[in-house]
Amino acid sequence: MPIKPQSQNGDIHVPTHVAIIMDGNGRWASARGLPRTEGHRQGAESVRAVIKAASRAGVEYLTLFGFSSENWKRPSGEVMDLMGLLRLYLRKELAELHKQGVRFRVIGERSRLAPDIQALIEAAENRTRDNVGLTLVLALSYGGRAEIANTARALAEKVQNGELLPSDIDENLFASSLETADIPDPDLLIRTSGEQRISNFLLWQTAYTEFVFTDTLWPDFRADEFEAALSAFRSRDRRYGAVGV
Repeated sequence: MPIKPQSQNGDIHVPTHVAIIMDGNGRWASARGLPRTEGHRQGAESVRAVIKAASRAGVEYLTLFGFSSENWKRPSGEVMDLMGLLRLYLRKELAELHKQGVRFRVIGERSRLAPDIQALIEAAENRTRDNVGLTLVLALSYGGRAEIANTARALAEKVQNGELLPSDIDENLFASSLETADIPDPDLLIRTSGEQRISNFLLWQTAYTEFVFTDTLWPDFRADEFEAALSAFRSRDRRYGAVGV
């Protein structure tokens, strides 16, 4: 597939798209003798800080891994708490996001979410659709393998219905059929808490993404840590399989 520009904002040192796996809320809370829910609440403060930092830096797309398809396996009480925090965030933060010119998007199997949450997501997307600032993409009930499988199934159905030939399917067509079709692939992926894996997140889209792993737990990840990750990105030589200059 064609390589997307490193940056569309005029500065090759600023990633156009940053994706973040927000990890460590539970460990942050446990280390302080607090319930896991408090870690998630403090994590929401980091979300606010990083959105502002990304906007100031000139990042155009910020994708946050909010809730994975595997997270449904967590204890029901924790899932309920997370969904409650999501409702609160969508209700409380929308006005501020809109004020900042942020465009809000959700990817993932939203049909698994409660109807009222689906309605809140739709309202947020509709209200911010014409904003021209940072695009905030929240991955909810999302899994990279499921996205790829769903895309393959949809293309297979088109072949079966005579809408496509098997020979029509290439990397470009496949990429344009993903949920992220109108979003550039991430230039930089950050994972907090010291873990060094991508946990089924944006598997197709991160083929040429630069990774930064930090030991900082997500509730402690603020603007300074975000800037440090951008600094690490600037030091990378992105060759996309070619020979460096």
